[in-house]
Amino acid sequence: MLETKVAKRYAKSLIDLAREQGVLDAVNADMLQFVSVCDANRDLNLLLSNPIIPSDKKLSILKAVFSSASKLSTAFFEIITRKGREGNLPAIAKEFVDQFKKSKGIETAVVTSAITLDEQLRKQVYQLVKDSVKSEIELVEKVDNKLIGGFVIRIGDKQYDASVSSELRRLTRDFSVNPYIKKN
Repeated sequence: MLETKVAKRYAKSLIDLAREQGVLDAVNADMLQFVSVCDANRDLNLLLSNPIIPSDKKLSILKAVFSSASKLSTAFFEIITRKGREGNLPAIAKEFVDQFKKSKGIETAVVTSAITLDEQLRKQVYQLVKDSVKSEIELVEKVDNKLIGGFVIRIGDKQYDASVSSELRRLTRDFSVNPYIKKN
């Protein structure tokens, strides 16, 4: 709970400052890259949250790994490490990205399908979702072999399930009750 509050406050401050300086898109790109690297590299998360490693070492590693980051992002990393909050950086970056999307009116739609979508199908799904939501869409694709066929679309707390496995579960449930057998 405390980490969430800290992340929200720092992310909001960074968004406001980036907007004020006119580098909001550049900082968003930096935070997206940071989130991506943290998700792919467990060791970086462990390093950032390790209290034994000095903050200046963590900062030098962050600067080396994210050398292409904007000046504001680098300065933000310096402030966070100086305050001893580098363990919160992954949560702050994720919160920044969420707040950025919200401020731009971008919804995230997660499409889970049995196979990888080809370009034509991806465009059709994108347009379908965009028309139904009436806002800009970020399409995230996932592949799940357990669906057998079809797809599942999740936008926020809404879900549309058009998968074969879902239909099979529904049919199994429907056929488990036989209204034609007379019970005594």
